[in-house]
Amino acid sequence: MLKIDNLTAEIDGKTILNGLTLDINAGEIHAIMGPNGAGKSTLAYVLGGRPGYEVTGGSVSFQGKDLLDLEPHERAALGLFLGFQYPVEIPGVSNVQFLRESLNSQRKARGEDPLSGGEFLKLAKEKAALLRMDMEMLKRQVNVGFSGGEKKRAEMVQMGILDPKFAVLDETDSGLDIDALRIVGDGINSIMRKPDRAVLLITHYQRLLEYVKPDYVHVLANGRIVKTGGAGLAHQLESEGYETVVQEEAA
Repeated sequence: MLKIDNLTAEIDGKTILNGLTLDINAGEIHAIMGPNGAGKSTLAYVLGGRPGYEVTGGSVSFQGKDLLDLEPHERAALGLFLGFQYPVEIPGVSNVQFLRESLNSQRKARGEDPLSGGEFLKLAKEKAALLRMDMEMLKRQVNVGFSGGEKKRAEMVQMGILDPKFAVLDETDSGLDIDALRIVGDGINSIMRKPDRAVLLITHYQRLLEYVKPDYVHVLANGRIVKTGGAGLAHQLESEGYETVVQEEAA
């Protein structure tokens, strides 16, 4: 589904990704862990097409297409979803309005008919229920006045409504208390753990991985993947730290 080959990228002239290679197949959940500055968020932004991140080498294909040749909205219409570490606030725009316009824009790009107001509200209620979010929250302005946990739950509702094929979730667990973490984890599983979907989880800690069990865990350091293992690797990182594991791999 997603194939990254020897990807290099920089921001403001500084190389952040340095020959990163990764294959993710449909039906798989991959977790990327690593220290601050390793390039985790840069990878997410490059995949999403955020301006300012310049790809200087390598390739990325998504569902057989050159992802790097597509504009951000084209990537979204193709089925790519990017969950932000810090979801932004959009004053003056309600969640319902934002989500309906986003969904119908993607449906139009795929040659599908738009959803009517009634059809959309039915879908929104269904997805909001998965994240235990009241519909009144979705009538409010996008993330305005939301707590950190509410922003993350609202973003997962957005993911459920847009129904992507591939989700890149950048530190979705940050700012979540124990209950919110469980709710978000269950939501990710309900929406994305399917044979035709795939997920790339970016996280510092293994706590989210207790709820969303990864098939593979990768350690990212100095802009490249230096170690890959199963779910047990996350526990090793938690107990030994990144530096120890990276040094062992280098030796």
